[in-house]
Amino acid sequence: MSNLLKIIYNSGDWRNHSADAIAVGIYEDLKLSRQLQGVNKELGRGLSNALSGNIIEGKVGEVKIVVGKKGSIAIVYGLGKRNNLDSETLRKAGGAISKACIKNKIKSFSFLIPIDIKDNYMHQAAIEGLVLGSYQFNELKTTDTNHFSIKNATIYGVRKNTVDKGNKVAQGVCFARDLDNRPGNIATPSHLADNAKEIGKKGEMKVTIFERDKFTKMGMGALAGVASGTDVSPKFIIMEYMGGPKTQKPKILVGKGLTFDSGGISIKPSSKMDEMKYDMCGSGVVLGVMKIIQTLKPKINIIGIIPSTENMSGDKAYRPGDVLTAYNGKTIEVLNTDAEGRLILADALAYASKHYNPEYILDFATLTGAVVVALGHVATGIMGTDKKLINKIKASAVTTNEKVWEFPLWEEYLDQVKSNIADVKNVGAPMQAGTIAGGAFLKSFVKDDIPWCHFDIAGTAWGDKGLSYQNKGTATGEVIRLVVDLLGI
Repeated sequence: MSNLLKIIYNSGDWRNHSADAIAVGIYEDLKLSRQLQGVNKELGRGLSNALSGNIIEGKVGEVKIVVGKKGSIAIVYGLGKRNNLDSETLRKAGGAISKACIKNKIKSFSFLIPIDIKDNYMHQAAIEGLVLGSYQFNELKTTDTNHFSIKNATIYGVRKNTVDKGNKVAQGVCFARDLDNRPGNIATPSHLADNAKEIGKKGEMKVTIFERDKFTKMGMGALAGVASGTDVSPKFIIMEYMGGPKTQKPKILVGKGLTFDSGGISIKPSSKMDEMKYDMCGSGVVLGVMKIIQTLKPKINIIGIIPSTENMSGDKAYRPGDVLTAYNGKTIEVLNTDAEGRLILADALAYASKHYNPEYILDFATLTGAVVVALGHVATGIMGTDKKLINKIKASAVTTNEKVWEFPLWEEYLDQVKSNIADVKNVGAPMQAGTIAGGAFLKSFVKDDIPWCHFDIAGTAWGDKGLSYQNKGTATGEVIRLVVDLLGI
């Protein structure tokens, strides 16, 4: 992991700071608050000169480096209009500050939260931005002599527990990004299982791993079918954290752990097939959340389930036309082996429904290209069976600025995944409602009395949203913060 790891809380006078630079915010009105006046005194009127020279505008996402007397450095970040400030503005500011430090090789900085901002979540968002914006995936580079990482950041004007939570949430997202960015020959199902065990060991969780023979004998015919074309050992991973009362129903998170997807016999085009290493980002969400659970130790009961395999072709691979029997006994007609994610999730959802009495089940998957057509890389598609749960998810999405859009699960769409020769088929109507078809299929494997929501993160789990706290063309760790907010931790 290469990102800002050391966040130092300081309740003292920032004017005694010893970092290489100091980061301070300014609104578009460019008025110098007492805080800014103090920084300007340290700079020797450097800030006033920058303002009078129209170098700084105070716009959201703007970061300018101002050098003052004796080489003192201020990183001035824009806050936009004074009355429009929100948590996302501060998260973007934090990301832009870290990226500016990396670009200018500033090893350490002090961060001043504007004195007029009192909201703890806004403070937390700023800390998240600092860490997330510092993220770099360079663990596989051996000849990059220009690599630079920030050593530490000292935070002033923020409560210690807020600094701690913002840092731990962001570290969990960065952890998931590392898993998601690793190629399929490294981030194998065994790699996911090993990370689950490590999290479980540190977080007092029970971790159970079912191997191929075990889950096949148990009746997970859908996962076994997808895994039949690979010699890389598939896994069915269960993580149980019981930090709440025994009477409390657990919340269940299910993540698609398809560590590489060739499409199987319904093979994908070779162009951009390398991007299919990202087909396990659903498992990254689950492991990222469980990593945060490990560090924050909330008093809740939560279970993470990850079905994990590759989807490869070969003489043992499952075929179009095959009929598989899922864990709940339902039969599935396979019409396209590249619609495999919903198959491995089917067994996981059926297992969760049978063995637990959950408050709700959420599943996360890079499931369909159709969701990218519908929503681009801006929002995650969601659909589910419980309006109250959906509304809570939408509220958390607003809080964390991880946009979601609800698709319907009307009977007409459920009918489209019914099979003529089996219970269901793994594709819907040709060339229409592809994202909804995936959700309609998954609904068949969740008991009707269990609230459930499906997240199609194919457009948001990686790519480019143009955010300072994400990196273009790499994993984002999207919706992890949303889930943490939803869980109330």
